[in-house]
Amino acid sequence: MSEALMSDVAQMTPEELANVKKLQEAYAALKGELGKVIVGQSQVMEELLIAMFCRGHCLLVGVPGLAKTLLISTLAKTLSLSFNRIQFTPDLMPSDITGTEVIEEDKVSGTRALRFVRGPVFANAILADEINRTPPKTQAALLEAMQEHQVTAGGMQHRLAEPFFVMATQNPIEQEGTYPLPEAQLDRFMFNVLVSYPSELEEFDIVRLTTQPRQVELKHVLSAEDVLTLQDLVRKVPVADHVVKYAIRLVRQTRLNQPDTPKFVKDYVSWGAGPRASQTLVLAGKARALLLGRYHVSTEDIRSVAYPALRHRVLTNFNAEAEGVRPDDIIRMLIEHTPRNAEDEKTAAQLPKVFAK
Repeated sequence: MSEALMSDVAQMTPEELANVKKLQEAYAALKGELGKVIVGQSQVMEELLIAMFCRGHCLLVGVPGLAKTLLISTLAKTLSLSFNRIQFTPDLMPSDITGTEVIEEDKVSGTRALRFVRGPVFANAILADEINRTPPKTQAALLEAMQEHQVTAGGMQHRLAEPFFVMATQNPIEQEGTYPLPEAQLDRFMFNVLVSYPSELEEFDIVRLTTQPRQVELKHVLSAEDVLTLQDLVRKVPVADHVVKYAIRLVRQTRLNQPDTPKFVKDYVSWGAGPRASQTLVLAGKARALLLGRYHVSTEDIRSVAYPALRHRVLTNFNAEAEGVRPDDIIRMLIEHTPRNAEDEKTAAQLPKVFAK
């Protein structure tokens, strides 16, 4: 298997090699531009960019005041992409997101015709702010757009511009007057990214920088064409069979009807992750490998992306809630329970770096 992977690397075209280098340079540049406005949150930035390069959508969960909205809007400014922010409220209607048909009269001929007026979802990057504050009917208006990259209105399909990705925010504390996302829509989000409190030093920098006059100029790092090219490159990264099997093993062990399901899963999980979780692990592993300057995926890449990929796809039961066991605790135990493959380290040692980090 290592020989097959080395053959894949050897067959890379000069253009693909250049694009790999461009991806890592863009990753460093994007983190640098985001760092002009956002203090810390390096893990959040990495997971957000991995999802974007995988054509995935992100759900950012964190308490108010942790710069979730600022992070997303800043990312949009560093890309030459159209950007719209949708503030979700209890009275928001589906047509407020997707658009609606209006009757338009020709003043010359007097004839009337229906014209589709596009809603804010028609942009490359969408910020769905506080997505859990609107009823399920309106939340579902995003479902077709997220999955099919199109909107249907009046029996007509309207394609969305590419690239297209949705970044939604959610407050995990205040649940009164909110509507939890349906499982079908949660599964459409590639990553569930937890935004945690900053460290003491980071909070010092935040307070110092935001309480004085400050003007930041952001540079455009990538165009829409660049993003599409790099998204295609991610899918071309070769993956060894044992790495795919490792990802599948992690996911299948979250399901209660499997013969090798660990006892802690049977004790604390009510519903496990589906096949989309396995796809997410492998695809995100490809993106992470490229961002770190490698043209092959290791089991370490799979472990690294397991938390954002699985935490919203593993549903805990009453026992877990009573004992304070979170999805992240179950994922950690799964990683510890699933042995690493010795072939992975051997393959990684044999494969050349695409370029030096």
